[in-house]
Amino acid sequence: MTLAPLLAAPFAIQLHAVAALSLIPLTAVQFWRPKRGDLHRWLGWAWVVLMTVTAVSSFWIHSIRLIGPFSPIHALSLFTLANLYLGVRARRQNRITAHKAHMIGIAAGWAGAGLFTLLPGRLMFQTVFGG
Repeated sequence: MTLAPLLAAPFAIQLHAVAALSLIPLTAVQFWRPKRGDLHRWLGWAWVVLMTVTAVSSFWIHSIRLIGPFSPIHALSLFTLANLYLGVRARRQNRITAHKAHMIGIAAGWAGAGLFTLLPGRLMFQTVFGG
């Protein structure tokens, strides 16, 4: 493992990576501990902020250009932002089942995108596996 590729990357990629990687332990805590109480709410807001930073920062990353400067992964960012709003709104309306479904959907998309970054030739592949 070497941080050199990540440290040499543009700021948007660094911000995106730090926010996304910060979500790993936070997501585990949020999904596997009891759902009630102030801790879940505070950690949930931290999760929403980090997920928003991850999604928004992706719009300044253009390493794969299929539709102008964008790629299909940017559609995932739009999906994420929309579902963050819907998930927070559902919780505020006390629709817990909908809230849970939105947040699980976001986490699944984020995990899938994270696995995609580990493909050979991608920056995170170089960071994690070297070369």
